Amino acid sequence: MKKKAVELRVTYADTDAMGVVYHTNYIKWFEVGRTEYMRDLGVVYAELEKEGYYLPVTEAYCHYLSPARYDECVRVVTTINFFRRASVRFDYEIYDASGAVMLAEGYTAHAFINREGKIVRAPKYVTEKIGTL
Repeated sequence: MKKKAVELRVTYADTDAMGVVYHTNYIKWFEVGRTEYMRDLGVVYAELEKEGYYLPVTEAYCHYLSPARYDECVRVVTTINFFRRASVRFDYEIYDASGAVMLAEGYTAHAFINREGKIVRAPKYVTEKIGTL
């Protein structure tokens, strides 16, 4: 199974008054991981959208295990859990910079839709790229 790791530094804007990362920022980090995973496969979201394909989130889950804090580095590790003709699920693990402590884990599920909002099959080149994992 292909994994893609992305490192990020926690900014002050990511934290609450206690210097702990605010919970919704983990979901934003999932998006960074997902975008870079797809880019690494050769699938760029901006190009998909120009072609009339969109990948809205249909489900999101995050299990928080340990807090990340201001100015720390975190590592977002992304994998694809499943891929069907019109849907895909990404799994995420967020670690401290050393990779020793898992801070959060979760997933997002997505449907492929067209400009009219109708569910459609993924483009052939996406199926081919993901199907080789």
